[in-house]
Amino acid sequence: MTEMARLQQRGVRLPRTERRAQLLTAAQRVFAENGYHAAAMDEIAEEAGVSKPVLYQHFPGKLDLYIALLESHVDDLVSRVKGALDSTTDNRQRVPATVGAFFDFVSEDAGAFRMVFESDLRGEPAVQEAVDRATSASVEAITETITADAGLDDHKARLLAVGLVGMSQVSARYWLQHNQAMSQEEAVALTANLAWRGIGGGFPLKDG
Repeated sequence: MTEMARLQQRGVRLPRTERRAQLLTAAQRVFAENGYHAAAMDEIAEEAGVSKPVLYQHFPGKLDLYIALLESHVDDLVSRVKGALDSTTDNRQRVPATVGAFFDFVSEDAGAFRMVFESDLRGEPAVQEAVDRATSASVEAITETITADAGLDDHKARLLAVGLVGMSQVSARYWLQHNQAMSQEEAVALTANLAWRGIGGGFPLKDG
């Protein structure tokens, strides 16, 4: 049980944002262990150390809770990608930083990446929208950077961005599931080198 859950049992009232974070953390553990369909709100409330009424004050139902958790993971991934792009103005470093953002995301929390990339609820429109945003927002951020740096039009820059995102996602997931005998650093370097030889060699920074 988490420290926040122990505080709840002692009658300590948490601010709404902290309570919400606590409930999402508990939900992540339950969803990761049981999957969406077998997870129960009772179990999530117990994991968080709160009553069911408290849980329902924040999330009207299990799907609402799942979507909120999924959205938080998507926000995390997109933030990592944008942070990588902003970390340097040297595109030779930007490419591995961006690829590394995807590898960090899948390696640090397997439950998070499975919700985003392998959700079994894609038939739910709100879930599909959140899953799509993980790719579209990453592509948009990279497109803006490529357009500004290489002077390409939007269509060409977006195609390159889609390729980099797709390569990073698939490579990171494959590495996690099948090839962890290779270090994360080596896997990132190999993937980034493949991407850089195409982007860096074919589309150098524009003059001026």
